[in-house]
Formats: sequence, structure tokens, C-alpha cells
Amino acid sequence: MTMPLAFVVTPSQPFPLGLTPARSAEQQATHTVNLAVYAPGLDAVDVHFLDHDGTWRKAPLPEYTDGVHHGLIAGIPEGTRYAFAARTDEAGEAPAAGEGTLLLDPYGRAVAEAEGQWLNVRVHNGFDWGDVERPSVPLRDTVVYEAHVKGQTMLHPDIPEDLRGTYAGLAHPVMIDYFRRLGITSVQLLPVHFHLDESHLQDLGLTNYWGYNTAAFFAPHPDYATESARAAGPQAVQDEFKGMVKLLHQAGIEVLLDVVYNHTAEEGQDGPVISFRGLGDHEYYRCDPEGRYIDTTGCGNTLDFSNPRVVQLALDSLRLWAEEYRIDGFRFDLAVSLCRDGQHSFTAAHPFLVAAAADPVISRTKLIAEPWDLGFGGWQTGRFPLGWSDWNDHYRDTVRDFWLSDRAQLDSGGQGGPTAKLADALSGSHGLFAASGRTALASVNFVAAHDGFTLADLTAYHRKHNEANGEQNRDGATHNRSYNHGFEGPTEVESILEARTQSAKNLLATLMVSLGVPMLTAGDEFGRSQQGNNNAYCQDNELTWLNWNLDSTGQHLLEHTAWLIRIRRDFLQRQPPSYPAREESNYFHWFGPDGEPMDPGRWQDPRERLLQFLLGSKDGYLDGLVVVNGSPARTAVTFPEAKGHAMAYELRYSTARHAEQRIGTVFASGQQDAAEPYSLTIYRARSAA
Repeated sequence: MTMPLAFVVTPSQPFPLGLTPARSAEQQATHTVNLAVYAPGLDAVDVHFLDHDGTWRKAPLPEYTDGVHHGLIAGIPEGTRYAFAARTDEAGEAPAAGEGTLLLDPYGRAVAEAEGQWLNVRVHNGFDWGDVERPSVPLRDTVVYEAHVKGQTMLHPDIPEDLRGTYAGLAHPVMIDYFRRLGITSVQLLPVHFHLDESHLQDLGLTNYWGYNTAAFFAPHPDYATESARAAGPQAVQDEFKGMVKLLHQAGIEVLLDVVYNHTAEEGQDGPVISFRGLGDHEYYRCDPEGRYIDTTGCGNTLDFSNPRVVQLALDSLRLWAEEYRIDGFRFDLAVSLCRDGQHSFTAAHPFLVAAAADPVISRTKLIAEPWDLGFGGWQTGRFPLGWSDWNDHYRDTVRDFWLSDRAQLDSGGQGGPTAKLADALSGSHGLFAASGRTALASVNFVAAHDGFTLADLTAYHRKHNEANGEQNRDGATHNRSYNHGFEGPTEVESILEARTQSAKNLLATLMVSLGVPMLTAGDEFGRSQQGNNNAYCQDNELTWLNWNLDSTGQHLLEHTAWLIRIRRDFLQRQPPSYPAREESNYFHWFGPDGEPMDPGRWQDPRERLLQFLLGSKDGYLDGLVVVNGSPARTAVTFPEAKGHAMAYELRYSTARHAEQRIGTVFASGQQDAAEPYSLTIYRARSAA
């Protein structure tokens, strides 16, 4: 039974939305809070809550302003569980547990389960950050590491068992030491907002491991907290999350969040009623004139960012995570859906983008768009405005084509493609980003991500193998630009394993020498496999968790990845702070194998698979020469003159076999070296004068 609450204080304020503690001493003594919820679909709203002795109580939100129901409610101390529901009569009962009629507060700071219902919980936002500052890593120095909170540490033998798979485990000294030795600057976490499993996964006995199914945009996901924190309650979960951020910041490592504002866990129109659908279905979700959902996300619904209240919801959520949790940046899943206007078309001047750019908190974070969705006109890479970086799928496809698809053709006696597209990718994809006024730093370069084949599987599988997902292998991308090097899946044939390892090193080396912001996906640095599953979103098991028992090949690849990151950092430290954003002061000089400048014919000739490029800055202290040989032949390379005079080239790195013993060898302009088949070699360049 729900007992009516006698003491309701008015008036209240429609802003801020959510639960706000009252300010006066008298109101604080009675645990009075201001509750405000945007619920234009309801004529009247009650708040239902569990008091200290476990009795359900309810109180009306008596006031209504522009779609917001609000009221001052007494008797809600910290730890109180609450939710909203459509008004019943004063003597009516609370919605029975399990009926799904209680609605989560869209602005609720914590979520917990009680009596079969998901309820919000009142928590405070205090935390002792001490003197720890944000790392504030410049964008040009950033190396992003995409990771899953649980999968990162679940199998790590050196992390205490009770911390594995948790926020605390991610910030354990063992993991922080690993991040620092690898050289990454920023950990980008797959969704940590409170999320639920889709109905079809529940029917299959699976879960949404990735977490792209948000139900509460202001609350951390409690299942990633330690057992002790979960037992202590939502406040302890929140504090553990903040403790993770504090320790990573103390080590100089940024924390970025993958955020999902494009849809919610309420699925299609027959999906569960959790929050938004019950509060205002047609106001929160994008609908056609007949009231049917317009789905540009492939997830059943799309939040309607042509509604200012939905824009406000996203901005307020971002600001909370940036201020209260000290998050350093955000990667926006299916970001095009956030930038569609009232006619459902993408616009780079969308109010959400304008507001984010003008916000003094949000604009200071790293803003990264996944620049596509599944709707009409959904691919918008390069069209986001100043202040944003884009996941560069053109880069991904170009690099995969050059090192994998082309090699498959060449190894079978066919012909690969020319070097022109690869050169554009290496130099920051200028053609993509120039029209938006952005530079190479707008390009987040990646070869593999959580979605798709791992880097190792790109070299080991031609076809996807997603049978474990329960969809008869129909899910996941079909065209992956991968190359199994002659055998599908695991093999013990040494020549195939060596070829796969070299291709993986070529992909990693290309990533680290390219202008832009490189992103690694967790485990790619040591060859993690998902056994050919390229859509492992529902595999919360050892298929997706990182296996830290590395074999010799994994250890070799890890050492090379760290080596490449050090070379990248060494080069950037010797460039002016404006590099490469000041494009007029940077240079790329392109040469063929003979040391002569490239001309239009050579750029488009598929037989020209060897390319030299010298990169640096007018005000820099170090140049770099990279030699890319995408052909199956060992090729003589003549070192070029550059900037009008002779140069000296010191070998720093190569993906070729046995190249380590030649590190430090110095060559002069006009001298020759040999570029091994399918290899990338890096030289430190300086004037010979």
C-alpha cells in the first residue's frame, strides 16, 4: 500500500530538473527536496518512494510549468529510492512492484533495484579530489585507448580477484603501470551510463556487454562496481567511479566516455516502459505525423533532438559528468542522430552543436563524433564543426585496403591499388576536413574498434563468425577489408603466422605515423582475438575479455606498439605546439623509390606501391622520413634530398623481419637502402650540413 504523505511544501521551481536538495535549514531538517520532471505526456504526476522502514509513500508534484511537473517534497533523505508515476486519486495505491508503471527520473543520479522495480536513489555529489588536477592532454599529443571497464581486467592475474572487472580494478596500480608503459594518454571507456539488456537478448540468455542501451544518462552503471561498493549502495558506487578517475588523473591519464544519447533502452514502440516513453512518448522520441517512431539508430527509437528539452537533457548530462566526475571528453555514438533538425536532416549548425560549442564546461572537453547513423544522409564524416573530432572511417578503410585487401590481391597474382588514397590518410585526410575549417586534429584515426574485427582478426579471418550471437551469423558487417593470409582462423603454419604479424605491425605503424589522433582498441596492442566474431556486443565472457597470458607473438607485438608510440611522442615533442594545426608551417614531401618527387602519373599508377614521405615543420627540431613498401618485392630505395639540401637519415624502426639489428644505421641523400616486401620503415631525418 502507498501511504499518502501529509506534508507537501509549495511552491517549487521547474529548474533545475531532477532532484535538488532544498536550501533552508528548516527544509533540510525535514529532508525536503525540489523534484522537477519534464513529463508533457502526463496530466499529473506523483512521486513514489520507499521511506526508511520500507513503506511505499507517494506525494503529488502539484505544479506545472511548460511541460515540467514539479513540487517541494519532504521526507526524502539521502539513500531514499524513488520514481515517478501518472497521478492516481489521493487514496490510490502505488503501482505494484514488477508492473513496470513506475518511471525513472531522466535526471536521476543513481539507479538501484527494489522489489522488482528500477528506482532512482538520492545521493550527494561530494568527493575528496585532493590536489589532483586534470591531465589536460593537448589533442595533438593524445593517444586514445578504447577499453571496456569489465573486460579490461576481468582476467588479469596480477589484479586482486575482488577488483577484477570493476572501476577500482581499472585504476589498480598494475593497470595504471601498464597504461603508462604502453604510452597511451587517454582511456576511452565503452558506455558506463546505467544500461539494460534488450528483450531479444534476454530471450537468448545473453546480455548487452558493450552497454549501448542507456536507461539513465546521469547515473553510473552499478554492475561495474566492486561487490563491496554495490553492497554499500549507490553512493559507494559513485565514489568508486570517482576514485577511478582520480587515480588515473594522478597518473596523467585522461578518462573519456563513450556516450549514447541517440536512443534509449525503451526499444521500439512495443518495448518496455522505463522512463521517457511514459513521461512523454512523442516529445522525447522522433516520430512521423502518424505518431510512429522514426528510427535512425537501428535500435527501435531515436531521441528527438529537434525538441529543446532533449537537447537540454544531453547538455545537462554532459555537464554533470564533466564537472562532478571530472571526465575529460566524450565520444558520441551515432552522433548524426543528435544533429538532425525538425525535418530529420543533418545540419552542422544544429542547436545541440552550437550549445556545446558555447558551453564553458562542455566546450573544454574533447568532443569526438561517430559521424554516422542509419538514417537517410547518415554518413557525415568531415562535416562536424570546429571543436569536434570525427571517427575517420575513410582512414580505417583506406589503411585496411592498402595493407590487407590489396595484399590479398597481390599474393594471388592480381594488382593492388595506387598510393594516392593512403597518402591522403597519412597526411590527415585534408580533403575530408578542410571544408569544415578543421585540421588533421579533427581526424580520429583507427584501424579497428570495439565494433568489428579486432586488429589480429583482420589478419586471420576473411569471413565473420558470429554464430554465438544467436542470429545465424546474419549480424555484423559482411565486407571487412580483411585478409586471412591464406588460411581461415587459427593455424600453426609458421609462414602464415609471420605474415599475419607483419601485417598487424604495418597497420599499427601506419596508425602511429599518420597525422591526426590515433586510437587503439584494448588488446590490439598484443593481438587479441575474438575468433572471428565482428559483432561481439552480447558476449560477456572470455571471448571479449582481455587474456593477459601473452605468448611470444603477443609480447613481440606489445613491445612494437609501445616502441611506435614512443617514436610518435619523440617526434611531436620536437615540433612547435601549433603542429600540426598550423598547416601553413607544416610540410609533407613525397618521393618515389628513386628519391624523385611524386608526379600525378605515379600517384595513380597501381604498380607504384612504394612511397617515401618526409614530414616536419618549419619551426621544428626534427623531421621524419617514412618508407612504405606495399609491394611483394624487395625494392631498392634511394634517399632523397629535401628542402634544397642533402639530408642524413637514421633508421629508427621497421616492420621488416630482423630489422632491429640495423637500428641506428645512418644513410645520406643519394645512398640506397632496401625496403623489404610489405614493410614500413621510419628514419629520423636531419640536415647533413
